[in-house]
Amino acid sequence: MGEENQTFVTEFIFLGLSQDLQTQILLFILFLIIYLLTVLGNLLIILLIFMDSRLHTPMYFFLRNLSFADLCFSTSIVPQVLVHFLMKRKTISFFGCVTQIIVFLLTGCTECALLVVMSYDRYVAVCKPLHYSTIMTQKVCLQLTIGSWASGALVSLVDTTFTFQLPYQGQNIINHYFCEPPALLKQASADTYGTEMVIFAMGVVFLLAPVCLILVSYWNIISTVIQMQSGEGRLKAFSTCGSHLIVVVLFYGSAIFAYMRPNSKTTTGKDKMICVLYSGDSNVEPHNL
Repeated sequence: MGEENQTFVTEFIFLGLSQDLQTQILLFILFLIIYLLTVLGNLLIILLIFMDSRLHTPMYFFLRNLSFADLCFSTSIVPQVLVHFLMKRKTISFFGCVTQIIVFLLTGCTECALLVVMSYDRYVAVCKPLHYSTIMTQKVCLQLTIGSWASGALVSLVDTTFTFQLPYQGQNIINHYFCEPPALLKQASADTYGTEMVIFAMGVVFLLAPVCLILVSYWNIISTVIQMQSGEGRLKAFSTCGSHLIVVVLFYGSAIFAYMRPNSKTTTGKDKMICVLYSGDSNVEPHNL
């Protein structure tokens, strides 16, 4: 199944999530349901925000961008996974793998940045309500959104460039279900230490640092909410922030586990299950609507 030792790889073969036929059928149904809910939910959010002028506020502007990024993120992975559940030989071309990683990192890291922006928006709304309209102006919202997409593009460019500047010869079987840098580096025919350090450094800047900012924002939000006299006000504040915090925990937690630890030579079942959390995770932000 592998290429000759001195031949550059032209395609990769995935081992997938399971080799058992019945399990693959069950996973196909599960992933299909989750994907359809993700697509329909995100499209509905984008449409509702566009049509309802009452939702033309900073929070929903960011939410619309998050929904679009989440839609692209899921679509870059799940449709191919669904097809592979129905196939015995699960392959992807070399350039298809490059494309998948570019889109996956671009939209995934943009989501990370947008989650930080949304936590800042909630911080201003709860902790500085009288200054909200002067701080979160249309210009500021646009700049924050452009910055989020630019940061995603930067991470995608850097990680993809360093991942594919390595030679891939001979071994082309990936114990994973989609193209992702940590899994792909295990197949490289050269020392991967330098690339791993670059990916780790990008993770510190675009994963750990944002998490710290989000935690600081929510610490201030919780402190302010506790001091509120109105029980209704506390409930409203927690309800608008609760679903966002759930997304942060699931998305950042699984991403940090995948990218902020030493890259072992083998991919375990636990590694693949962790990836499912963010590759098949549907956006729960719609509850804010």
